[in-house]
Amino acid sequence: MKKYRILLFISLMIVLVLLSCSSEQGPSTPVVADNLDPVAVSKTNKTKIYMHYMSWFETNSSSSNNQWGYHWRMANKNPNTMDSNGRREIASHYYPLIGPYHSGDKDVIENHLLMMKYAGIDGILIDWYGTYNLNDYRMVKENTDQLIAMLDKVGMEYAIVYEDRFLGNIVQAGLAPTTVSAARTDFNFLQSNYFGDSNYIKINNKPLLLNFGPITLTTPAEWTSAFSDLSTKPTFLTLWNESSEAGANASGEYAWVYKNSSYLSDFYQNTAPKLSVAMGSAYPGFHDFYAEGGTATTIGWTIDHKNGATLDETLALSKAANLNYLQLITWNDFGEGTMFEPTVEFGYTYVEKVKAFAGVQQTTSVFSSINSLFNLRKKNNGNSAVQIKLDKAFAYFVSMQSDKAIQLLNEIQ
Repeated sequence: MKKYRILLFISLMIVLVLLSCSSEQGPSTPVVADNLDPVAVSKTNKTKIYMHYMSWFETNSSSSNNQWGYHWRMANKNPNTMDSNGRREIASHYYPLIGPYHSGDKDVIENHLLMMKYAGIDGILIDWYGTYNLNDYRMVKENTDQLIAMLDKVGMEYAIVYEDRFLGNIVQAGLAPTTVSAARTDFNFLQSNYFGDSNYIKINNKPLLLNFGPITLTTPAEWTSAFSDLSTKPTFLTLWNESSEAGANASGEYAWVYKNSSYLSDFYQNTAPKLSVAMGSAYPGFHDFYAEGGTATTIGWTIDHKNGATLDETLALSKAANLNYLQLITWNDFGEGTMFEPTVEFGYTYVEKVKAFAGVQQTTSVFSSINSLFNLRKKNNGNSAVQIKLDKAFAYFVSMQSDKAIQLLNEIQ
């Protein structure tokens, strides 16, 4: 009993000491955790700005055969060959600032999405070949899935741009009995896996679906059959001047890039006013590499970048047209030279121009810091302690706390 009283006395004394210390230090200050949830970019332009995106790039380290993918090499280029500046020989007149890459690389995806987010881009329109395991179609689908998995973390929307031109290849390979049935399989996949996502783009309460054409399915009956299993028909947009081939299935059209801006002006003045849904376009230029790359594709025209003046012109046309939706063409079609992605040749010029067009309220430029995050990811590959810190920097970026992200990156460097 006596031993118990002694222990009780000692315990009481410890409590009194702790209380005394607490009172001397003043009331405790609660620790407030950083809010790292995605935050939307504040901007003044109410137009929904979307970016056309290619997920088709493959490197020798990502491919099953240790070969570079077609879109970096075409028929005659060898990216394993490097010049005196350490730049690889790729099938393009332009060179990405982060170098040629694999589209399924999460560090690349992180870099691209952060660049777009801070430029005021609301979402991406993903060029998509479908679900079948033929040629590079499955690779594009897998890269697309990697991209979609990160979109929600960044706080951006997405929709699919369907390439019906390849449906004939599916039938010829014996993977589907008809082109329509192959398309139906692809659309059922979209309904089951993408359309229901909270960040899938909806227009008029229906999932947005674009088609690059039509090219293979060219009658309204074919599109009606292809959509027949869908519980909700999509807001379906064809290329400009092609909606008649889809008939009542089409909700409208979207503009593209062709020869010069007069075609874009004509779309805004004569076509868009007649459409239920019209999506404009803006682009920095067009300079393809098909001839130099040794391919059979012939374009026959170019649109000079004019050191950014072409982009200024097409953005101005879009602003004057006052449409609700604008597609930027493209983030990374290096083979056609329509890239908004930062390059050695143009630096961050194009993303800065989009940022100004969008009226992004954050005036500090962070694009070079986003590239620093990418470079540190690669430099510290395999260093889990540093990667955890870089994860925190990424979270600061997506929650629009770029000052904290940059501070953390500086500490790591």
